[in-house]
Amino acid sequence: MWVNKFHILFFIISLCLLSCTNKQAKEKRTVFRYNESAGITSLDPAFAKDQANIWACNQLYNGLVQLDSQLQIRPCLAKTWTVSDDGKTYIFYLRDDVFFHQTDFFTFPKKKRKMVAADVVYSFKRIVNKQIASPGAWIFNLVDTNQQGEHAFFALNDTTVMIRLKNSFPPFLGLLCMQYCSVVPHEAVEKYGKDFRKYPVGTGPFMFKTWKEGLKLVMVKNPDYFEYEQGIRLPYLDAVSISFIIDKQSVFMEFVKGNLDFMSGLDASYKDELLTNDGRLNPVYEKKIHMLTMPYLNTEYLGILMEKQQAGAKDNPLLKKEIRQALNYGFDREKMLRFLRSNIGKAGTYGIIPYGLPPFDTNNTYGYRYNPSKARALMAKAGYPDGKGMPPIVISVSESYMDVIQYMAYELEQIGFNIKLSKLQSGTQRQMIAKSELPFFRASWIADYPDAENYLSLFYSKNFCPQGPNYTHYSNPLFDKIYEQSLSTTNDSLRTDLYRKMDSLIMEEAPVVILYYDQVLRFVSNQIENIDNNAMNLLTLKRVKKRNN
Repeated sequence: MWVNKFHILFFIISLCLLSCTNKQAKEKRTVFRYNESAGITSLDPAFAKDQANIWACNQLYNGLVQLDSQLQIRPCLAKTWTVSDDGKTYIFYLRDDVFFHQTDFFTFPKKKRKMVAADVVYSFKRIVNKQIASPGAWIFNLVDTNQQGEHAFFALNDTTVMIRLKNSFPPFLGLLCMQYCSVVPHEAVEKYGKDFRKYPVGTGPFMFKTWKEGLKLVMVKNPDYFEYEQGIRLPYLDAVSISFIIDKQSVFMEFVKGNLDFMSGLDASYKDELLTNDGRLNPVYEKKIHMLTMPYLNTEYLGILMEKQQAGAKDNPLLKKEIRQALNYGFDREKMLRFLRSNIGKAGTYGIIPYGLPPFDTNNTYGYRYNPSKARALMAKAGYPDGKGMPPIVISVSESYMDVIQYMAYELEQIGFNIKLSKLQSGTQRQMIAKSELPFFRASWIADYPDAENYLSLFYSKNFCPQGPNYTHYSNPLFDKIYEQSLSTTNDSLRTDLYRKMDSLIMEEAPVVILYYDQVLRFVSNQIENIDNNAMNLLTLKRVKKRNN
């Protein structure tokens, strides 16, 4: 009888201890939680076009090279590489310790397979495959092709990849950092077909666990990840959990309650609650969260269609350089940022190249600062003293930027401009810009890769839309000559000088009115450490640590 009671008591104590141990283990698990209000449409890197998709894919996959927080090119799947003297041939030497995520269809012991050069070639050929219809196929337009149209991607052996370009293109390594260029295993793509978008397999620091679309996406630590930090295998986190709450105010409340660890950007619904008038974090929240800011490679601007054959060109004052320059001088960007954006961003008083890229220099002499007297003088020189006789100027803008353009219009009207605003749906506006149907339009350019060429290509005459991104139809033979020269210049310092010359030419001709250079704004729980902040606004979680309170 006593023995039975002893056994029962021992069993109960053991259950309690086991329960406590499991509870403690669960509490020690570190899960990074953030929200994607816009939703995620695909976990296939071939469709990593939007920020939400890019951020998720950045945790699941790797490319040959990667960007560090200072936007420098660093090794990733490739440990080293060489570039030929003519800048056309790239040879990448791969790591031999990288494995794809563990999955049932790999026959290698422990359900995993080593990543080899053939996987890189397969992944790149998949991006340019017209049947896949990847929006990232343009990245490899520069790659040489044979008579059959096959791209020059070669696996020389299991650890060596060669890529041959048609012409030299110094920013090419930056292109390869894009998530489109992630490496995937053919077995997974062949098994899942179009459903690879929701059953991803990569080499990244986190592995796919589950995705209930519109509700939650969970990724867990990859136990075989190849990168280490101070002898410790990355990542530090056990998991990443992404929710999909649409309402921005609800997201803010979840963040403040501690149910989210991270929030990016700023919405009008909580801007005044979270920030002071001068753009600092509200002291009320300083014990719970911290704010991270840095330049964002995004230039917000107004574009002017320079096409002299457009309808109404004869009476269009925008085709006069003096009027375009007057528009640039005629409003106070500093005040605009202070009152409308809580000082988030930097006034667009320089060129098209944004704050955060090396050619940007506050000592540059080109660009436009607020000078209403100079604006009036230019209007008079153009034949419109105090705006007399000048036809109305219509600016096309979407709802989300209406406040900024209304402010600008008000200030321009004080010096004699007659400004009309045409409100369009964002999608409609983009389509009309691409078809050259808007004489004066608000636009923005977010860098695809960290090189100023990405911005200057907007003004190359061979890039006229709809075939290219020259939405203003700006054309200048001198600009084109310098642009082409920069593509064959491998010396970074010389190329930077050429970039500045082009930026100066653009500002002199003024086919654009720069509004401001954007800023990355991130709010992070004080439990989070080591979160990377970079001007590409890329979310990288492999080095993030979380303290459980």
